[in-house]
Amino acid sequence: MLKNSIFAKIFKNRKLSNSEDLFEFTSYIPKNIIYDDWSNSLPILLKAYEKKIFVLIIGPKGTGKTTLVRKFAEIIKKPLYSINFSLRTKESHLVGTTVLENGSTRFALGIIPKSMKEGAILYLDELNAAEPDVLLRLDEALDDRREIVLKEAGETIIVKAHPDWFVIATINPLSHAGTKELPPQLLSRFPIRIHLDYPPIEIEKRIVKMYINKPIDERQLELAIILANKLREAAKVEDIYYSPSIRETIAFAKLISSGLDPRVAAEIVFANVYYQWGDVEAKKVRDLIVSLWGEWE
Repeated sequence: MLKNSIFAKIFKNRKLSNSEDLFEFTSYIPKNIIYDDWSNSLPILLKAYEKKIFVLIIGPKGTGKTTLVRKFAEIIKKPLYSINFSLRTKESHLVGTTVLENGSTRFALGIIPKSMKEGAILYLDELNAAEPDVLLRLDEALDDRREIVLKEAGETIIVKAHPDWFVIATINPLSHAGTKELPPQLLSRFPIRIHLDYPPIEIEKRIVKMYINKPIDERQLELAIILANKLREAAKVEDIYYSPSIRETIAFAKLISSGLDPRVAAEIVFANVYYQWGDVEAKKVRDLIVSLWGEWE
């Protein structure tokens, strides 16, 4: 469930002719990915890949969307390119741009043509955080022709996708900050849709224990997941500002497996983050902790 900070993106800063920042994307084949496919999503991805039907994965942060994609790439042994969308994502990141290097210029391919040429998996993370102009350029590559026209290279270059090219996108619910509705035309490019949510308590316990090398108090872990679920439900109706992910329950388990008091671990992992919204918000979570673990001595 943990997102790797170097996941599929290696950045090299270059001096550019147009003074933009260029992301040079590099693919890799994931290895040794820990993933519990409790939602039976991997067989769906495998069928979609067999038929080359692009996939959209929908769900809140921290439900394992990225880990699912990485595990899938590991299983089929295909290189993976990834881009995480935000307000800073530009068209040039997708298609490429002209760079000044050693006194001369060259056109550096963006993530779309690079992944197309390699026949890799292209992972579009948090796609519904992208700006409209970026989505428009992406839509060009996703239609049935599976090609992109690069006029930015100084001449018209048409890059046709390798037959193995495959695209998976993820989106967060519109309740998440910075998200917006995807245009219907773009949604139609992803006819296979997988919904991921937080797993039931027993399954989340099983997932967390995959990351723990020591015996753990099952009851304490269950209390932490109950707390996490209460906070997730409160975030859905905007009673609080943050929804804890499975990363938090894993962190809690690691702390208590090292001997830390469970109430202290719960405060560190689940309560303290809410201080950025003020003492009142943090107190709501501390009160929940007390209701589960009892008063602090």
